[in-house]
Amino acid sequence: MSHKQGLILVNLGTPESPTPAGVKAFLRPFLSDRRVVDLTPWLWRPLLELLILPRRSPRVARNYAPIWTPDGSPLLAIGRRQQAGVKARLLQANLDWPVCLAMTYGEPSLAAAWQQLKAQGVEEVCLLPLYPQYSSTTMAPVLDAWGRVMGAEKNVPALHLVRDYHLAPGYIAALANRVRHHWHQQGQGDCLLISFHGIPVRYATEGDPYPAQCQATAHALAQELGLTEGQWRLSFQSRFGKEPWLEPYTDETLVQLPGMGVRRLDVICPGFAADCLETLEEIAEEGKAAFLAAGGESYRYIPALNDQPDHLDLLVTLAAQALGSGKPFAS
Repeated sequence: MSHKQGLILVNLGTPESPTPAGVKAFLRPFLSDRRVVDLTPWLWRPLLELLILPRRSPRVARNYAPIWTPDGSPLLAIGRRQQAGVKARLLQANLDWPVCLAMTYGEPSLAAAWQQLKAQGVEEVCLLPLYPQYSSTTMAPVLDAWGRVMGAEKNVPALHLVRDYHLAPGYIAALANRVRHHWHQQGQGDCLLISFHGIPVRYATEGDPYPAQCQATAHALAQELGLTEGQWRLSFQSRFGKEPWLEPYTDETLVQLPGMGVRRLDVICPGFAADCLETLEEIAEEGKAAFLAAGGESYRYIPALNDQPDHLDLLVTLAAQALGSGKPFAS
């Protein structure tokens, strides 16, 4: 007898409102997670509560305000469309699975997603975190949160985890399609900057495979696009705090490139499955201003895969493979 299966798409999380209070409520559990900031709690927590949250929350709220949508933050609005698109494709493939969207921090919660699946009799769950590259700062917190949710369960469902998909053929193809479509519409720049979210160097030294997976994705994308070594670069963005993070830093790279002869720059962020503050504000707006101020002439941000059809096909394929239900879409 087969067990009923269900799928949870998981992303990091988002404030419920573009206000200092909304941002603070989101940042507190996020920055309190020792997977994210592993400093000694008795040192970190007072610093977080007394200095970082009061200063950072208003600034982040101001950054959110221009990109906020009628359906909430871009991450949440796109996530809802991804959820609906995946569900539609599953039905087309005769896979009647419940599909939920959850966030590691904030709402909709992983606990609420599980309760929805449980109410529908689901006994096998595919957790599909929308992180193509594995990191202890993103994927591991999903499993930690799932463990807490399961702590109250007597009948724990079977779990099928998509740990990463940084070299999945459908993923690389979808990224390449996104870039080619951009070039077809706006022309090709002198260089393609491939920017990933950074992590502290220390995490990588301690065994996190994230930088190697980012490098593998970047090389595979460049190869798929037929780019020569001088036509693309890899960098890491969004560093926080004073300790060394993965280099080269995106913000420093952006001001250096014009002096190296790059006048027209295209930027893509393959680690983000949905556009969010780090892409729409940090890269598309702040990055553009920095590049042009340094002497660049043209700067174009290439949007994330979001709810593009080939991206939704990929997510369905990953889930179907994880749950042993075949491969309904080519990737």
